[in-house]
Amino acid sequence: MNAITFGLILVGVLLGATGQLFLKAGTNRVGRFAFRRDNILPIGWKLATEPRIVAGLVCYVIGVAVWIVALSRVEVSIAYPMVSMGYVVNAVAAWYLFGEAVTRSRLVGIGIIAIGVYIVAQS
Repeated sequence: MNAITFGLILVGVLLGATGQLFLKAGTNRVGRFAFRRDNILPIGWKLATEPRIVAGLVCYVIGVAVWIVALSRVEVSIAYPMVSMGYVVNAVAAWYLFGEAVTRSRLVGIGIIAIGVYIVAQS
């Protein structure tokens, strides 16, 4: 895998992770909700007009475009495991941005994911 292909994969992963963080920030802003028949339209409108939700969706759309270009250059069996690095990025970012807990068991899991991605990348 050359540097451009790796860069495309990395950008795709980071856009996905950023999109997820924007979605979380948006849902934090909207607050806890449940979809019920009587509130589908009001909650749907609230979500559709929340700037952080929109930003998250934009990140996903751009990420898909980048991902398609990356997949045109590398086997999916190599590229897709790299998506797991999004878990690592999101765990650290969620701890930093939202104060979410990163327990010892989560750190072990994150380490295992990172090792697994490294092994796949070397194959």
